[in-house]
Amino acid sequence: MTGRVLIIALAITALVTGVAMYYLQVYAFYDQLTAEEAGPVLLVPQGSDQGEPIAVADLRAIDSDSSPIRFRSCFTTAEPLDRLAQRYTPYDDPKPLNAPGWFDCFDAPEIGDAIEAGQARAFLSIKDLRYGIDRIVAILPDGRGFAWNQINACGEVVFNGEPPPDGCPPVPERTE
Repeated sequence: MTGRVLIIALAITALVTGVAMYYLQVYAFYDQLTAEEAGPVLLVPQGSDQGEPIAVADLRAIDSDSSPIRFRSCFTTAEPLDRLAQRYTPYDDPKPLNAPGWFDCFDAPEIGDAIEAGQARAFLSIKDLRYGIDRIVAILPDGRGFAWNQINACGEVVFNGEPPPDGCPPVPERTE
């Protein structure tokens, strides 16, 4: 009898722990942002290092204080993709990061496939939002747009404990 009670107690504990971990990863640390909290959607003009806002509508965004790469947003823009591509700085290695399933407007595999197929274009939005973290914006021909934060080449090296390669800005004392 004692063995059954112990097994049931362990199973209930494991179930509760699993449910709690799932909730913490998928829901607890994300905040839904208003358009004002998310801020404007910026794109960096070619030859510049400062982003400028583009007109967007239907902005939805999430973020988390637990990680600098948890930001995701979805929006629409009426700007033609070809005009944006002529004016703004492309981002060389965009890798859309998965969003929680409940944030259904952001489908990282779909965005990544569209970029690889040349249907969507990725642009630099903010370089070194925090040291080693860039904000990327991708826009599809139908005007749907997406933004996310991504570790850049300097951040990848420095966050692995190595010195920054040539061409990277100096590492701040704290890279929190």
